[in-house]
Amino acid sequence: MMKRRSDVIFYLLTKRPERVKECLPEDWGEGWENIFFNVTAENQKRADERVPILLELPFKHKGVMCAPFIGEVTLEKYLVSGQIEQVVCGGENYGGARPCRFEWVTRLYEECVRADVTFAFIETGTVFIKDGKTYHIPGKGLQSKMAYRSGMRHEGKPMEFKLCDFFGDPIPKEQLYVKRYRENCEECGSRLICNGCADCGRCGLKKAK
Repeated sequence: MMKRRSDVIFYLLTKRPERVKECLPEDWGEGWENIFFNVTAENQKRADERVPILLELPFKHKGVMCAPFIGEVTLEKYLVSGQIEQVVCGGENYGGARPCRFEWVTRLYEECVRADVTFAFIETGTVFIKDGKTYHIPGKGLQSKMAYRSGMRHEGKPMEFKLCDFFGDPIPKEQLYVKRYRENCEECGSRLICNGCADCGRCGLKKAK
């Protein structure tokens, strides 16, 4: 399906990058242009296990998801490779959530800014610690809004996906999907990395801009 739909970007995320090579199709080569492959790195131990494997895998587009963010993570030595195009982080938000500390977020943000890699802090998590004070934030909506208001986001170097139509011909830039957002998207932590609204009309809201 991913090969046939070369006009669509597929976002893949795994905790098991060591299993990927044996699962790739025979005609994979150096990777397909429409696949964006990501690994999770919830703390430094997992980052040091998974990101080196990510850098060795044959994918055109690569990213790191630090979520749930349960321990400080530095990616600086991996970002210098130039292979990582996006880093996303967010706190834990289900029962028994472990705390997310704002200083972890700011450090990762600063590393991504220096490397000009897109960075998005998408949610604080249920238990958020900032300036020595612990906040209990109910609901993912409020967590996302608080993350957005922190200003911890950076739009890095453009990610260029060379998409093709059903016949294998490149899709002209003017025909590519354009992101649209509704009023309730204005303070969403995921806005920077979100595909926006498809205007399906199911929610009954006015069309997106």
